[in-house]
Amino acid sequence: MVEHAALADLPPVMHAPVFETDRPKTVRLRLEAGDEVPAHSHPGFDIVFHVVDGRMELTLDGETHEVAAGELMRFGGDRDISPRAPVDCSAVLVFAPTADD
Repeated sequence: MVEHAALADLPPVMHAPVFETDRPKTVRLRLEAGDEVPAHSHPGFDIVFHVVDGRMELTLDGETHEVAAGELMRFGGDRDISPRAPVDCSAVLVFAPTADD
């Protein structure tokens, strides 16, 4: 199976699924300046967080990281995550199930 998507074609909502299938789940996160997502976690997943435009302040377990357009972070979904937008911005998140040991 091959899926193709353009971020510009997604609906203008905060959380927009990129592909129809959820394997792996891929979401475009769009925030306006001042928006913040409350701390939450995604146990059972590894997350790749790619800022597409603008910049985000990504708080992981209380430690804040500045992530600019074109930069990526990877972390375990068991951590508390809270993205905040100092400016209008968007990111793509890929949620990959953790490997069974």
